[in-house]
Amino acid sequence: MTVNGYAMVAQVRYRELRTRVGLAAFIAATAWLLTQSLWPVGWFGVVVATQALDWIVFRPLRLKPELEPSVAYRVGLCATAAINVIVYSGIAAWLWIEGGDAGRLFAIIQVAGGLLHVSLHMHHVKPLLFAAVIPHSVYFLGLPVFGAIVGGRPEEMLISVGGLLYMMHLIVAVRQSSTTTTALQTANTEARSERRKAEVASAAKSDFLAVISHEIRTPMNAVISAANLLRRTRLDREQREHVSMLLDAGDVLVGLLNDVLDFSKIEAGKMELESSVMELRDKLGSLGRLWQPRASANGVRLKIEIEPNVPDFIRTDPLRLQQILFNLLSNAVKFTQDGSITVFVDWREAESRLSVSVVDTGCGIPGDRLAHIFDSFAQVDASTTRKYGGTGLGLAISRRLAEMMGGSLTAESIEGRGSSFTLSLPVEAVVRTTTQAGRKVDVQAGLEGRLILAADDHAVNRRILTLLLEPHGCRIVLVENGAEAVEAARTQRFDAILMDMQMPVMDGLEASKRIRAGGMNQGTPLIALTANAMDVHRSAWEDTGVHAFLTKPIDLGLLAATLVEACGAHDENQAAVA
Repeated sequence: MTVNGYAMVAQVRYRELRTRVGLAAFIAATAWLLTQSLWPVGWFGVVVATQALDWIVFRPLRLKPELEPSVAYRVGLCATAAINVIVYSGIAAWLWIEGGDAGRLFAIIQVAGGLLHVSLHMHHVKPLLFAAVIPHSVYFLGLPVFGAIVGGRPEEMLISVGGLLYMMHLIVAVRQSSTTTTALQTANTEARSERRKAEVASAAKSDFLAVISHEIRTPMNAVISAANLLRRTRLDREQREHVSMLLDAGDVLVGLLNDVLDFSKIEAGKMELESSVMELRDKLGSLGRLWQPRASANGVRLKIEIEPNVPDFIRTDPLRLQQILFNLLSNAVKFTQDGSITVFVDWREAESRLSVSVVDTGCGIPGDRLAHIFDSFAQVDASTTRKYGGTGLGLAISRRLAEMMGGSLTAESIEGRGSSFTLSLPVEAVVRTTTQAGRKVDVQAGLEGRLILAADDHAVNRRILTLLLEPHGCRIVLVENGAEAVEAARTQRFDAILMDMQMPVMDGLEASKRIRAGGMNQGTPLIALTANAMDVHRSAWEDTGVHAFLTKPIDLGLLAATLVEACGAHDENQAAVA
């Protein structure tokens, strides 16, 4: 038998020590009532002594379950078990002789219970099982034979026959229990093994997603940023069309990448929601302006109809709400070749609930597929991906996000006539003053004359930052790694610092911590600008006290607005301190 079997028995016997002693006290009291003798008291004292011996002998296995018992130690374990059984069931012999009919009945029940107990708890260690079962069996079968021969009660031989039948049933039960236990242990071992494999696979998947996200975002940053810069130059109509195709394709690639990352985060339960105030009509207008050209290219009218009672400002997760609406409009434009797409926005004040419906006159969805369109990687049919593209994750992610935000996303459709997707979300209506609502970021004025430190190990990225920001009137100091960024921060005061994450010599996190530790740029706004877009990366940056976390490909508008806001907030803090 394996070492683990002996250690398991040692643990079980220790856990049941108090139960055995307590039961022995009850048996002693019962025997005293039946015989009015002090012998049961003496028996109880011997039981306590043998149980103490049992505790001592099995103790090394409890302390070191991996201990491999020697042959001598195994003999000692078996002898201890046998001594305990001989003493523990010895009271049965006394009751059989002195307890009358009630004593004999109690004795046979007590020994039968002992047999059942040791059989169930020691069946996986055969030497211990035999050491415990044999003494019990001698009492169980021998006492009726003793009564029949010595006591002149031949009818008690029938008790031995019944005892044999009981033991046969017990053997069958123990075998079945042993088989079940072995199968369960095997299943548990396999389950633990599979769980470890799944955890390793999940970790590998997360690592792969992090790496592939970084590796894709870095060249995509160059492609999209270069296309944006090219669009600023003088282009003829055909060249501008080519640039637009570049940007459209880049947006699709980034959208697919974000979908995969978001789906992975949702599946892992790591998606975190934020809460802030957003200007609803402005956001809907931006989405409309984004998708209007693409809809018009298909000959489709895109309309946004907002009920008068819809609040101008709401508190929700702006990014996730935009993501859901973006996916719904993307699908509507993708699957509508003529007719119209209408976005209906309604407000249920009593429930503080926002309702947004995206209704199209597109191809519609067959009835047998409608129930599955929110499944992960689901498309209406296999040809959908070939014809329209996409991963089938957009609607699945949108519904998961809606549910995480406390709302719902439902769909209705008639094949050949169109579809309607309705997002219903509980949000808080917020009252904003005209001054607050009308405040816009003046990028040119906000960045004019600013000195910005930018750390990035890719020469193309550094060139792109220069081309994007210098036209706004700011000056850029470029460095190739974190160590150079730390050195630059020691010698010159900056208005803001842009920091990449993965760099040679010293990474961005370590460089940021060192800059924050002291020096003239200790309080300078630090903005993470990285291709590492996972939540774990965001959390790591937050620990450094980063002002903002931006991901590549660079969104020029967002980058410029973030820099203006960061510099302005820093100026206000400096003025307040002064």
